[in-house]
Amino acid sequence: MRVAILGCGYVGIELGRLLALDHEVVGVRRSESGVGAIERAGFEAVRADVGDPGDLAGVPDADAVVFAASSGGRGAAAAREIYVEGLRTAIEAFAARSEPPDRLVYTSSTGVYGDHGGDWVDEDTEIDPTTEKTRVLAEAERVAVETTADHGIDGTVARLSGLYGPDRYRLDRYLDGPVTEGYLNMVHRRDAAGAIGHLLTADLARDEVVLVTDDEPASKWEFADWLADQCGVERPPKQTTAERLAADDLSAAAKRRIETSKRCSNRKLRALGYEFAYPTFREGYREAIAAYRAARG
Repeated sequence: MRVAILGCGYVGIELGRLLALDHEVVGVRRSESGVGAIERAGFEAVRADVGDPGDLAGVPDADAVVFAASSGGRGAAAAREIYVEGLRTAIEAFAARSEPPDRLVYTSSTGVYGDHGGDWVDEDTEIDPTTEKTRVLAEAERVAVETTADHGIDGTVARLSGLYGPDRYRLDRYLDGPVTEGYLNMVHRRDAAGAIGHLLTADLARDEVVLVTDDEPASKWEFADWLADQCGVERPPKQTTAERLAADDLSAAAKRRIETSKRCSNRKLRALGYEFAYPTFREGYREAIAAYRAARG
């Protein structure tokens, strides 16, 4: 199988490493540094802007395309340019080829669910994006399913929960506090990539949405206390949602994020046969905790 990973960054590079063991893989990034990171990971790299049809013409043909581009933490306008317009451009550019791909996987976010009062959500739960950026993500999901179908390509939406892993453990955030109440829905980078690879190589979930999250949504307070205990430091201070919302340093979008609460289910992903390398945060943070304790002597 030939796979093109557009926006081959944090998850894409890990996906490329896994797929390159048995398949032809090319990673696409806009910057020279990004191309260099792909090459160091050991598979082919192409420098291209995913929103530029001329650039995309330099990307080899593929049986499957993974759209994992990031807007770099910028606002809703930048997100629309990448996730909606860039995705549409990529679909149309690959569909116009003499050998078009037969499927595309788009990496979305569980942020599209909005607030569910701490209840469980899954692929059948109606989405309710509450910020301008998550509304853009919801629109991109429609593009990933509908525009692909218009061009004879099967689209899959992989809805990722909060990513963590090397360079993204953010221990200080939880060890220093204060920690606001609520739930953490997480997936280790290895499993985000592994799940996408599983959907591709096992030829699963065409024209479907799959929620990619680990086995155990965690209370932020309980997670922070567990992490402090494992690191051998005092448990951090806590604050309620009301206390955090009373602060005067929050944007409207930040307030809406704090007010959203849900627990994400991976029942469908498990039923599709995916086996997690890091089923919960306890396994996933083991390496980071060991490094933290070693650094403290």
